[in-house]
Amino acid sequence: MQFKRSVYYSLFQRLQEPNSFIQVIAGPRQVGKTTIVQQLFQSDEWIGLYHVADAIAHNTVWIESIFNAAILQEKLADKPVVLAIDEIQKIDNWSETIKRLYDEQKFKGISNVKIILLGSSNWLMQKGLSESLAGRFEQWNITHWTYSELNKAFLISPEEYAYFGAYPGAMEMINDEDRWKNYILSSLIETVITKDVLMMQRIDKPAVLRRVFELGSSYSGQILSYTKLLGQLQDAKNTTTVAHYLELLTQAGLLTGLQKFAIDIARKRGSSPKWQVMNNALLSAQSAGAFASTIEEPQKWGRWVESAIGCHFLAHQGNDLEIYYWNASNAEVDFILKKDQQYIAIEVKLSRDKVTGLSQFAKAFKPSKMYQLSDQGLSWKEIITLNPRDLF
Repeated sequence: MQFKRSVYYSLFQRLQEPNSFIQVIAGPRQVGKTTIVQQLFQSDEWIGLYHVADAIAHNTVWIESIFNAAILQEKLADKPVVLAIDEIQKIDNWSETIKRLYDEQKFKGISNVKIILLGSSNWLMQKGLSESLAGRFEQWNITHWTYSELNKAFLISPEEYAYFGAYPGAMEMINDEDRWKNYILSSLIETVITKDVLMMQRIDKPAVLRRVFELGSSYSGQILSYTKLLGQLQDAKNTTTVAHYLELLTQAGLLTGLQKFAIDIARKRGSSPKWQVMNNALLSAQSAGAFASTIEEPQKWGRWVESAIGCHFLAHQGNDLEIYYWNASNAEVDFILKKDQQYIAIEVKLSRDKVTGLSQFAKAFKPSKMYQLSDQGLSWKEIITLNPRDLF
């Protein structure tokens, strides 16, 4: 039986509603957006029509044409039709056309074609949604897979999750690491950067963007100022450019920078980022080591585990859950999770020489709870099976 992510069941219910909103599915490449639609189309409840707006010739006339064809199919079959358009953000003025077609069918009552829009660039999708489709859609932000999902679908171990990351399409390749790395580097990273990031807006120095991604990924789990990273870049103009490129990489689901926890919002924004890949495959694929050797080096493996925990938290991040780090002098806390007005501190301590900053953080901020992950107490393997909200 094919594994279904939880969002599948929520979308199935929405599509059964008589007058459903436009369903928008956004998220990084290779997290299963298209698979979810394919699973929805296996139902006998409706006829599913899937189109990809990935050709240069596709335009707003094409959108109208496939929408009219969907209306005709609904009449001929006397059955609900679900029209899914993938990579919709690649068509100029797509949102105005979708709005007009959606409003016309609601006003005239001649049809009730249900619409699903998919896109791999959340930034480009959001631009069109906010401009034209306000009040007409529900958005589903699909994240990278969690360990629990991967374990159910592929029976992988926590160690495999920490090293090979969470791209479901790559799981069948993990026993051939050369093939796996080539797939991540060529089919995922290269495709996302060239087809998604460079589409968001004009990039004057694409080589610098790539280098920011490579360096930032290699520092995953570590705090590094934009100024220090700038010293390792050629042709980068200033720290503002680096910060801007990081924002684009975040929107593409590749790399982000966690802000330092502070009560003062200005201090959060002015802090050095803690670099964090959004899927540990991006860290391992660019590493010279292999799974067997990495796991045998305690200090290196500890960094991989900390990065994997960061990926786990990011996969659960939402409007109600924020993720930070904290440091002061030589004291550091790996993760600060904030939910509503509560915040908790989490320290990953797999090596004996690592200094924890939990006591200093507790004195300064009085968190509601603190956790120290180790091989003796609460383990990192347990943390990645939990929804972070359950820790509060």
